[in-house]
Amino acid sequence: MKYYKKLVGDRIYLSPMCIEDAEKYVEWFCDFKMTDGIKKSSSLMTVESEREWIEGSLKENRLNFVIVRLEDDKVIGNCGIMNVNQKDRCGEVGIFIGGEENRSKGYGTETLKLLLDFGFNYQNLNNITLGVMSFNERAINCYKKIGFKEIGRRRECYFLNGKYYDEIYMDILAREFKGDYIRNKNI
Repeated sequence: MKYYKKLVGDRIYLSPMCIEDAEKYVEWFCDFKMTDGIKKSSSLMTVESEREWIEGSLKENRLNFVIVRLEDDKVIGNCGIMNVNQKDRCGEVGIFIGGEENRSKGYGTETLKLLLDFGFNYQNLNNITLGVMSFNERAINCYKKIGFKEIGRRRECYFLNGKYYDEIYMDILAREFKGDYIRNKNI
């Protein structure tokens, strides 16, 4: 599979999505350790439905990317900037790292920094939000470390394995984002 280095970081790069990755995504979406944290554990995904989603994303020019390790060009996840409102200069980020062997290695943090750099400095966004489940402490700590702040929560809105959980909403403003993370910038 050929990936394209749209946003290059220190250890990963973000490439436009490929239809051929649908099977890998379905494999990851069968792993409760991954899907519990992104509210997808009750969903059943097929290779065909995932291909359709990727095709729609590509046709509509959504800002969705595949996360690829620089060292070996291996796909390790998916991310994007969604619900972009150019008038109000707002958007929402989403990310998942597939495969337990790729988690807690800093790939998610680096991915978010690349997305924020792209969102603030190339898409001219001013406010970027995200939602995270209250039990996902690893993700919450990552978001806080980058500079996201809690702006509210929706109480007991997610039912998982016999229990209800809150969804925490966080955001970051362009003026709060520090750093220069895209390594292949021209200017």
